[in-house]
Amino acid sequence: MVQAWYMNDSSENPQLEHHLNPPQFIPIEKLFPLSRVEHWKIDVDDLENEKTYKEIRESRGYDYEDQVEVSRTTLPNYDAKIKAFYTEHLHEDEEIRLFLAGSGYFDVRDKDDKWIRIKAHKGDLLVLPAGIYHRFTTDTDNYAKVKRLFCGNPCWQALDRPADNVPARKQYLNDLATSG
Repeated sequence: MVQAWYMNDSSENPQLEHHLNPPQFIPIEKLFPLSRVEHWKIDVDDLENEKTYKEIRESRGYDYEDQVEVSRTTLPNYDAKIKAFYTEHLHEDEEIRLFLAGSGYFDVRDKDDKWIRIKAHKGDLLVLPAGIYHRFTTDTDNYAKVKRLFCGNPCWQALDRPADNVPARKQYLNDLATSG
């Protein structure tokens, strides 16, 4: 099950949990009001019959998908890719990830620009809104197999921070401010 907490500012190994002292966990139902990140639990062992997954894909228009395995043995240029994934950035489209196996961390900025660490496991479907600053890394297991979903042709462009003048960023901040 997905877990979320506020992170410390340590520059130590990003694959560690980085809890505050004492830890400050965030109940999953508070994740959306703080960041507009959405989460569902999906039965990835029976995706063909998974109603929630099918409803989400249809209602949100996700019509393209692929898979990626993030590990030293499966991802070419692993160290460079992990470094790029962990650079704070945003996208002009939603980032949708369904964890099929393994686990990893998505770090997102809350409305006060503080880091929230989200640990996702097998069956967790996360939707990061367009315009949110975020980053990704594996945990110490160094393995995540994820399905990536898109509306239309995939857009792979990451815009490193600062990208505050990007329309998606402005819309995200407006949506966050008006969602209370």
